[in-house]
Amino acid sequence: MWKRNMAALYEGYTLCGVGPAQNSSNSGILGIELGRDIDHVLVTDSSRSVTIYKVSDQKPTGSWTVKQGQIITCPAVFNTQSQEYVAVTDDRVVRVWKEDDVYMEKAFKATVSADIHRVLPAADSEAVVLFCCGAVRFLDSLLASPQQPIEDVLSEEETIRWSTIVQAEHQLVVLFSTEQRGEHWLYAQRFNPNILVKHRFETEPGLSAPISCSATCRGRNIHLLCLYLNGSLYESVLPLRSSATGAEGVQALPRSLCLSLPLGEEKLISGAAVVLDEAHVAVVGFPHPSAGACKDYLCIWNTHFQTLQASKEMAGRICSQLWCYSGKLYVPHGKMLSVIPFECQKSSLAATIGKLKQSRSESKSCSLLTSWTAQPHGDITQTPGIKSRMSTRKTSIVKSALTVDQLIEHIKTGAVEDVQAEVDEFIRLTPQTDLQLATGRMTLELVSRSQTEVNFYPQSVFLQLLETRYLCYSVCPDLLSLAMVKKDFHLCQIAFQIFPDIPEAVTCACLKTILSTPDSEIETVNLDTESLIFMKVLTQTQSGLEEGGQQNGFCPSALESDVPDAPSCKLQRDPLALNMSCPVGLHKGALLNEVLQTAYSDKPLLPHLKDLMVPQVIVFLQYLLFLHLKYSQDAHKQIPALRKPSFSQIIDWICLLLDAHFTVLAVAPEAKRLVSDLHKFVRSQVKLYAELGKIEGSLQVLKESKQSEDFGMYSIEVIELF
Repeated sequence: MWKRNMAALYEGYTLCGVGPAQNSSNSGILGIELGRDIDHVLVTDSSRSVTIYKVSDQKPTGSWTVKQGQIITCPAVFNTQSQEYVAVTDDRVVRVWKEDDVYMEKAFKATVSADIHRVLPAADSEAVVLFCCGAVRFLDSLLASPQQPIEDVLSEEETIRWSTIVQAEHQLVVLFSTEQRGEHWLYAQRFNPNILVKHRFETEPGLSAPISCSATCRGRNIHLLCLYLNGSLYESVLPLRSSATGAEGVQALPRSLCLSLPLGEEKLISGAAVVLDEAHVAVVGFPHPSAGACKDYLCIWNTHFQTLQASKEMAGRICSQLWCYSGKLYVPHGKMLSVIPFECQKSSLAATIGKLKQSRSESKSCSLLTSWTAQPHGDITQTPGIKSRMSTRKTSIVKSALTVDQLIEHIKTGAVEDVQAEVDEFIRLTPQTDLQLATGRMTLELVSRSQTEVNFYPQSVFLQLLETRYLCYSVCPDLLSLAMVKKDFHLCQIAFQIFPDIPEAVTCACLKTILSTPDSEIETVNLDTESLIFMKVLTQTQSGLEEGGQQNGFCPSALESDVPDAPSCKLQRDPLALNMSCPVGLHKGALLNEVLQTAYSDKPLLPHLKDLMVPQVIVFLQYLLFLHLKYSQDAHKQIPALRKPSFSQIIDWICLLLDAHFTVLAVAPEAKRLVSDLHKFVRSQVKLYAELGKIEGSLQVLKESKQSEDFGMYSIEVIELF
């Protein structure tokens, strides 16, 4: 059985918004680089700021901005050798700072003697600085003498168009392409020994410069992929270590055609390609071979067999920029930057052939752009048995299910029951790769009709589409708004659990709807069983405070006195300790828990939180205080639930609400008791941590002390604490 590579694109999520672009082909992002680990990326916008994002949390963890009048001229990078961040402003000013530095302006800076094109980071090695004149320097040697003379490697009219650094076998190679009067060159700068080799790109009539390049190292060779506007993707192979002893004139750059992309009817002006592995490449800017016009897709192509392996329609216009780090693709589109996880895996060639036949039958457009028999990898007729079996199985699927276009036409006019039956059949019989693309189109049409026809609302169909996990907020932004209008809290709950990219404004709108709906109305809604069990057990858990005990340093009666060392409060009672009932119903509490677990960024969220009314703020704060007290007694640890808000999430939301409504809470009479209760609880926690701090040294000694290996039947060990 032949084996070949397969690829899949998974559901993505929004990492951040994107500012205005400097030109029509790019977004407002200057560059994206890896941070201190694979879960952190450094995003440099095209104006004045650098931001670190924790990808798994979709949250910024640090941000720096240059002063008005200054601009960042190349993407900021993380220097692994010094564990510092590096950026270049105004072409010649190198700025270096650490993560705990608050202001970039106060960090170290050095002005160099020539314009810098790019700072190129290298794992476990010093970063390399590439100058616009073609010279290179290691960052540490440049900062040691910033005003050192920089030699001119390129001619006066020669301009750098693309650059990268490749690392393997303890060897660094800087690659950069240049353009001069219609001629295009590739330079390879190697170190130890220091060798610069110049190559000439092969050209043909009507073929301009590469619009995108991507380089990887495999074995002892560098593989360079170059994408052209005519859809041609060429590969060139360079040795990792050059046999040349110096610059020996211009060398040829042999190339071979690996893929011809479809062009469609519209004229293309830009595109981007990134190598994923030896057989796969991700592409944006080129049309999907079987989709309609004016639609932007992220596609993964197999370069060995010329096949489309996976695709994903992106909302808004895709900018011709694409980055790949640690199994994730970073795609700017519309006004957002999305993170799309992907996977490349092995699968039988027969399965792929069957998949292609299915795609051909449904869309009447073949994803196989080059004849299989023309490929040097083999002839399709070598596996007739496999072809026959797969064709039969796929043909039966096509006969049993509607195409997505036919289904959408039925959605426009069919009754709810008919639409539900047809969507159910389509989901069951459609291959997962095709279903991923069709789910968004079906949902958009269903939402559109539900908004125009009052009596049409297929809730079960929406839930079924959500359960495919191929939907996110950016695919169908109006779905959550529709659910809020219909008071479909079950759909909202599932969406909150699945969607990773809900905007802060929508989160606050949902929160406002939940808080404004009476408990009696929400209690009739069918919600996730596990979330209700969590709330029920949490509200019924016996409180240690109700027994007059002390949990996590919280002793209310002691706080009523200003005496630093109050006596034991075991026999005393306090309204805060006794009044532990949940201020909202179980169903409303379960929905609020989903809101607490939604990803957000502080700055965009705060303005929308101010839209909450005072009674809503008070109820929400009372519920957060209830959770805080229960969590302080470790009540949540006794409940085996897969989804429940964390202690830090509760604290973060309390702080956000207090920041957004500080003035209102300070003057509103109905908030006085609540603010007082919060103040008491915070004081108790501060006192607890102060007491723990006093014995921190002793605890550290106990932790570091070495126990005797031979205890015998009985032993006494003396530990001296200082």
